[in-house]
Amino acid sequence: MIAYHFPPLAGSSGIQRTLRFVQHLPALGWQPVVLTADPRAYEQTSEDLMRDVPASTPVCRAFALDTARHLNIKGRYPGWMARPDRWISWRFDAVRQGMRLIREHRPDVIWSTYPIATAHVIAQTLHRNTGIPWVADFRDPMAQEGYPSDPQTWRSYQRIEETALLQARHSVFTTPGAAAIYRERYPDAAERVEVLENGYDEESFSGSGLSLLPEKNPNGQRPLILLHSGIVYPSERDPTQLFMALQRLSASGRLKPTDVRIRFRASVHDSLLSSLATRFGVAEFIEMCPPVPYREALAEMLSVDALLVMQASNCNAQIPAKIYEYLRAGKPIIGLTDPAGDTAGVLRGAGLDAIARLDVTEEIEALLPAFLDGIRERRAVLPARDAVLRASRRGRSEALAQLLGRIVPS
Repeated sequence: MIAYHFPPLAGSSGIQRTLRFVQHLPALGWQPVVLTADPRAYEQTSEDLMRDVPASTPVCRAFALDTARHLNIKGRYPGWMARPDRWISWRFDAVRQGMRLIREHRPDVIWSTYPIATAHVIAQTLHRNTGIPWVADFRDPMAQEGYPSDPQTWRSYQRIEETALLQARHSVFTTPGAAAIYRERYPDAAERVEVLENGYDEESFSGSGLSLLPEKNPNGQRPLILLHSGIVYPSERDPTQLFMALQRLSASGRLKPTDVRIRFRASVHDSLLSSLATRFGVAEFIEMCPPVPYREALAEMLSVDALLVMQASNCNAQIPAKIYEYLRAGKPIIGLTDPAGDTAGVLRGAGLDAIARLDVTEEIEALLPAFLDGIRERRAVLPARDAVLRASRRGRSEALAQLLGRIVPS
């Protein structure tokens, strides 16, 4: 399993996918061997998930550098040193270490996972050298219209995805929309394109007892806490219209800071949120909080009043990984997303209908007060239990084991 995102990396929900497969696959008849990057390549590290890596799992950490941090001269570096991504240096030692692991463990399948494209480059080389079947886990689309913005990087993405779709035994995506895009883009590989969604890990929720709610005022009341947990991307999760809706609701007296607090946990872009809050005069409605360890983040989801997911229409074929943890938390969820996108599809599949377009102020302005009233009056809709159970990481691991079993029937 070739994965850049692996403990002790911190700051990305993408780490959960590989980590939970590694945890659950042994009970399903498959023994993972992990090839990942040396921790020096990570911008942030944390030991909080290291204990979740099974002691029986071989983990090889190949030498890797982050071009932007390690190879810049006065803050600049040649573009070719960061194509397809800033961790292309990982490729060289990873191929060497990967061949050693193949000689030692004789694996039946090579599995690599994007969004670090270099992982697919490594896997393709090992597949070419050995003939071992390859499963390319894309998660989300790679080469998209306008992304990556640099033309040469876009072309490198396009070459990598084309090679994977043509050579890999299966190509895996996390959403139906992404799978549909690639079946249409590569019709000769359409029958080998699979959907394997993200999910939540039940064991990580057990024992979560942290409460992060504000104190009640002398009247026994407190503002409702609406939590957005994770990165706020300036384009894909642009909250501008949400802040504008807050301004209108505040100006009309329909919403006060004592009614609701929107908490952004580990947004990465606090400066954007701060400038928007100042611009629209809604700073009293907003909290910006630093990252916390993974299990504390889950505990916070369990303790707040409601959860917020944001996904713009330019990501209709993508689903934020944390939405499955939101479902497991069992709280009301408000989705600011395109009703035609896959994120809205997951919410509706769980019986949730509090959905407004992220880029339409009027829709948010109409939805937010009604959503909050439903929470106060204890009539808010909660995620359907059957949808929650389907989203468990163990269930996803069973699906992966079935896919691997089709490649290696014995």
